[in-house]
Amino acid sequence: MAVTPALLYRGAAATSSTTLKTTTTTTIVTDIIITNTNAASQTATISFDGIVVVPAVTVLANSVVNFQFKSVLAASKVIAGFASSTDVKFHISGVEN
Repeated sequence: MAVTPALLYRGAAATSSTTLKTTTTTTIVTDIIITNTNAASQTATISFDGIVVVPAVTVLANSVVNFQFKSVLAASKVIAGFASSTDVKFHISGVEN
């Protein structure tokens, strides 16, 4: 099977837990970039299939935080997330099989 680089989610965070992506095939999450364009620090949380992998991490004002993973998710698993402000943006990438 071919492994294809994939943009899993790119966009603004909601302020309550929201599904960002439901996998359709085996997916490996490799990078999560979180940006905060607000003048105040904000927090962000991301979970893979109900397991929190980024737990209310503080993102300083006008800053970027980058996480590198090698987390395998089977098909039909949910990547969810939220933040304390919609000024927080998520960019989640990986590979799909």
